Amino acid sequence: MSRFSPFILAMTFCMAIATATHAASMDNKDTAILMALDKVTARSTRLAIPVGTQTGYKTLRITVRACQKSTPLEAPESAAFVEIAELHDLDQASTLFSGWMFASSPALSAMDHPVYDIWVLDCTGKTLPADLPINLP
Repeated sequence: MSRFSPFILAMTFCMAIATATHAASMDNKDTAILMALDKVTARSTRLAIPVGTQTGYKTLRITVRACQKSTPLEAPESAAFVEIAELHDLDQASTLFSGWMFASSPALSAMDHPVYDIWVLDCTGKTLPADLPINLP
């Protein structure tokens, strides 16, 4: 068993380096492209939401806090930090979702709502500075 310990240690080190390198290869973009589906009418709507702003879709209020896209040399991936709230009477809102959504795995962090589905398609627009702080709640 001790014969494999250096091998396991070396593999763990390589995986840690690869993970750290992969995390740094995302560019901050200024616009998130989302798809909204109304399950009742079976109509889908493409939404382009600038980072740091919010928009309405039916009874939902969608806020995009960050949008990141992999560099051209990496495997294609887009991820957005999204907050989704449902508006009720008297301007009251209840939070339905707050977190990262990934274009390659929409079911990984899906919003659970009986009428609407929202998911990330892409991050586009200008590349923002890498040291730009992401204002997450």
